[in-house]
Amino acid sequence: MSAVAATGPAALLGLDPATYHPHRVHADDRTYPETNCYTDLLIELLHARGDEPLAALGSTVRLDFETDQWTFFKPAQADLEDLFGVDIHESQPYRSLPAQIEETLRDGRTITVEVDGWYLPDTSATSHHREHVKTTIAIEAIDPARERLVYFHNTSLYAVDGADYRGVLRTGTGNGAETPLPYVELVSFDAGPRLAGAALREAALAATRRHLGRLRPGNPYDRFGTRLQTELPRLLEGDEAAYHAYAFATVRMAGAGFGLLAAHVDWLLGPDGRPVSEPLERIVEGSKLLAFKLARRRAFDPGPTIDAMGAAWVLAIAELTDRLAGR
Repeated sequence: MSAVAATGPAALLGLDPATYHPHRVHADDRTYPETNCYTDLLIELLHARGDEPLAALGSTVRLDFETDQWTFFKPAQADLEDLFGVDIHESQPYRSLPAQIEETLRDGRTITVEVDGWYLPDTSATSHHREHVKTTIAIEAIDPARERLVYFHNTSLYAVDGADYRGVLRTGTGNGAETPLPYVELVSFDAGPRLAGAALREAALAATRRHLGRLRPGNPYDRFGTRLQTELPRLLEGDEAAYHAYAFATVRMAGAGFGLLAAHVDWLLGPDGRPVSEPLERIVEGSKLLAFKLARRRAFDPGPTIDAMGAAWVLAIAELTDRLAGR
């Protein structure tokens, strides 16, 4: 039977949200169990497939303050391909999105879809039926007849059905069908060898070394500190929505990214990596402290906190450079 003619539920891995166990970087005891929607779903997709997603996070060493925000980090495509044979590239959703998803899953691939968080039940504490926000999911399974979708989003695996299913996939009048087609990516798993064990670690070491050699000159916390001093009066006078938008793009993005870099280094180097991951963890705590101070919207001097985070960044980069040079 061809993929087009096949009927019934289609699944990539056959997982059940009720019994799924997320990767340990999404544990509740972490300072930032959620990082950003795209990186989180790739972590869980790789984890669910049986790969170690920490191997693909060496690119987070290149986190930088870029004009007005910290890098919206993602695993580098080249690393995903070299380490796991995973290729991700844009796909054209020119026809029924449920049909495209079903056929892609039956072909042993999946897709990521940019959707409206209004319809995602896993965001019940934030945007579900409260706010229209852009976010990305990766599809694990679909059953068009039952209007049920199983998807990776943020820290785990979830399911949506009924009216929310129609809203997520933009089917039917009044459920987003009038809006432009979403941004969709095809995820394939046959772009190269799938490494494991010592071979995976060696390839991850090489990738992290490459990323480390491509850092932008200067200390990113110097750039961030200068920008924050100019924007602080506006932030203190603004409303809560403006604060949350700023905090997500700056202190939270940096804290979450450097937290993943610390986890990557601990996996990559074991106990030898602690002189690297310890200062990175100080950056994470500094990000949390700075976010708290900004949330109070009272005048304060961010200089000492920024300086401490900048010093921790310098130490972490120096220690990582030394350790990778000896391997």
